Amino acid sequence: MPPEPNLQSLRVAALLNTSSGSCDASAGAALGAILDEAGIKPTKVWDVVGKDVDQALDEATQAGVDVLIVLGGDGTIRSAAQRCDQDGPLLIPLPGGTMNMLPKALYGARSWRQALTDTLKSPIVQAVHGGQVASHRFFVAGVFGSASLLAEARESVREGDLGAALSQGVSALKQALGHELGYRFEGQPTSKAEAVVVLCPLPPPESDLEVLLDAAAIDIEGAGDAIRLAVMSAFRDWRADQTVTHARLESLDITSDDPIPAILDGERFMLGRRERVTRVREAFYALRPAPDIEGAAPHSEGT
Repeated sequence: MPPEPNLQSLRVAALLNTSSGSCDASAGAALGAILDEAGIKPTKVWDVVGKDVDQALDEATQAGVDVLIVLGGDGTIRSAAQRCDQDGPLLIPLPGGTMNMLPKALYGARSWRQALTDTLKSPIVQAVHGGQVASHRFFVAGVFGSASLLAEARESVREGDLGAALSQGVSALKQALGHELGYRFEGQPTSKAEAVVVLCPLPPPESDLEVLLDAAAIDIEGAGDAIRLAVMSAFRDWRADQTVTHARLESLDITSDDPIPAILDGERFMLGRRERVTRVREAFYALRPAPDIEGAAPHSEGT
């Protein structure tokens, strides 16, 4: 696939989950108008609600299309990305939910309309690396352990709701106390922490840079640590916090006396008591706007 594909010559399809947060009944017409303006006639558009998403995604990824546009929440986007691979289709994941983790990593703070318009105007191919735990893949961030609720505290801080951040941070801390994880970063001895965070950085387009998982173990000692970490993760480099042990690696092991709660790209899961997280190199390819297109810059590190 060339780095700047000619979309007018490719088979393009779209899937909309109209039950997600910011994707309503008018989204289909708006998306159609943007495609028409770009001179693209989609081969098919799936307009579905939550219970029909998985079947529609199966049909969409098996339909032999070259480009799949998906508008939906984090669960829809992650499910679509997990069905794509190095052989395609190329994915345009548009923000239609709450956290919108993968769309934010690719398109920054753009609305879904602007992200689609800019991408169709000057598309480039972006390799997206991922992580895998059990049968689940994630492409931006995995948060493991009871303190995974800190992810929600982070979003509240970013949105200016410090009261909610305080409440969520303390709630996460209470759940985390007495529920430590065992973790082992490759080449290091086993240690314990309240939570382990694994990020999947995005490499620069057309880069040969070897991209590893970016892992951090968080050892929280009190409510002050929880709230400070939530603030740092929203506005500064949280890896520099004194509660964080950081490493770049291909795999890590996580253990617990109880099933391990996790948030993978904004979606909640309950895992087993012993899990290995591994890197998935070039899990799929996405389309994003060329860097010279005006708009909110995407985050090069995925979260």
